[in-house]
Amino acid sequence: MKIKDSAQQLVYKIINPLVKIMIKAGFTPNTVTTIGLILNIVAASVFIIGAENGKRGELSYVGWGGALILFAGLFDMLDGQVARLGNMTSKFGALYDSVLDRYSELIMFLGICYYLISHHYFLSSLFGFIALIGSMMVSYTRARAEGLGIECKTGLMQRPERIIIISISAIACGIFSHFVGGNFKIYFSLINVELCETITVFTFPLTIVAVLSNITAINRLLHCKSQLSKNNL
Repeated sequence: MKIKDSAQQLVYKIINPLVKIMIKAGFTPNTVTTIGLILNIVAASVFIIGAENGKRGELSYVGWGGALILFAGLFDMLDGQVARLGNMTSKFGALYDSVLDRYSELIMFLGICYYLISHHYFLSSLFGFIALIGSMMVSYTRARAEGLGIECKTGLMQRPERIIIISISAIACGIFSHFVGGNFKIYFSLINVELCETITVFTFPLTIVAVLSNITAINRLLHCKSQLSKNNL
């Protein structure tokens, strides 16, 4: 946790000059949050365009979609810093940020699942949907716990981790496909079974997000149970 906090503070030091420029330019936290949502809509649109116009194995769409997701994730950090450094924090702003974050993530997964289903990566699309469920439940358990007066930030797969894993793996998939081709496959030669292919660079990390996000949600539920039991509630 200390490593994560240190990394977060380092990122804040890097982005704070940009934050100050945005404050001087008249950006409000809600404006920055809205830009993040728009970028996620654009990212999802790239996946959908890739599904409709691209061929199976044409993974440049995945790479560009990942780049936009990562760029949109930057605004998820900027809005909070704009609020803090610009003394513009408000309860509605916090609510607005949370609601638009959920919309952003749902829209992102919509684009990803649409792409995977359209190109017949059915098992991967299932894990994409499971990742969506886990992501929503991680956020919901925290919100519900805080409504009961319990601090609940435990678990590995919180929103920043999910966004980083999904975006970086998508970018890596696009780059990898550029050099080796989108239909590159590795077989287990003894029984001629396909082990993985180019898109696995993206879908395997997506599967990890699916598993760990749901584990995080369950761990948060158990944490809340423990805290309530201590207080005889």
